[in-house]
Amino acid sequence: MSLNHRVGQHIKHLRIKAGIKSQAKLAELCGWKSQSRVGNYEAGSRTVSPADAEVLAKVLEVDPAEIIFGIPNGKSPNLKYQDEAAFSISGFEFWDSGTPLNDDEVEIPFYTEVELAAGQGIAEMPHFNGPKLRFAKSTLRKSHVDQTHAACVRVSGNSMEPVLPNGSTVGVDTSQINVIDGKMYAINHDGMLRIKTLYKLPGGGLRLRSFNLEEWPDERYEGDDLKQIKIIGKIFWYSVLL
Repeated sequence: MSLNHRVGQHIKHLRIKAGIKSQAKLAELCGWKSQSRVGNYEAGSRTVSPADAEVLAKVLEVDPAEIIFGIPNGKSPNLKYQDEAAFSISGFEFWDSGTPLNDDEVEIPFYTEVELAAGQGIAEMPHFNGPKLRFAKSTLRKSHVDQTHAACVRVSGNSMEPVLPNGSTVGVDTSQINVIDGKMYAINHDGMLRIKTLYKLPGGGLRLRSFNLEEWPDERYEGDDLKQIKIIGKIFWYSVLL
């Protein structure tokens, strides 16, 4: 069963659960002129847009994640970015491996920590044939991100909790390597991917700060120690599944 069909089943289930007996009534409550919009969604013949997912969620009084995954709070087991679904940064966007790109979409490479550690950083991997995530061109423009300098990586560990739990995904702008105090960056620390908030120190040093300060106190790097650290890029987006 395709992702669109699964989402369609969720919408139908939630409609009935809410006591809305017909597709026409749901369309009316959503402010849509035609019942066919809901019908196509429930049949799985049309991909639910981010805007419509939000409207449906409001009318059905659920979180948008429940429309997507069928369970509350977006707790989706075994979500595979590479062959099932992805999120656009302007909201939820659903697709499978057979869904063509539309005019306002681009695919951004999705790297693993292993791939990062094996190379010299994602900026040096232009011919990437692995999994990808889809982003809206318009949203990248609003974030002043050039798609040719954008990549995604997965966060591991608990140092950036609660903002970035283990397994979160972040978008990195590899053209932004100059440190702005207090902003999050992806760094290659002696072959290991790390996501940290960076601060400049007098004399050219760096302070690395985690959100989980109780377990991960600030780190200072100066002089020769800085040679271990390569700034990959600035974080411009992140996605969290709880």
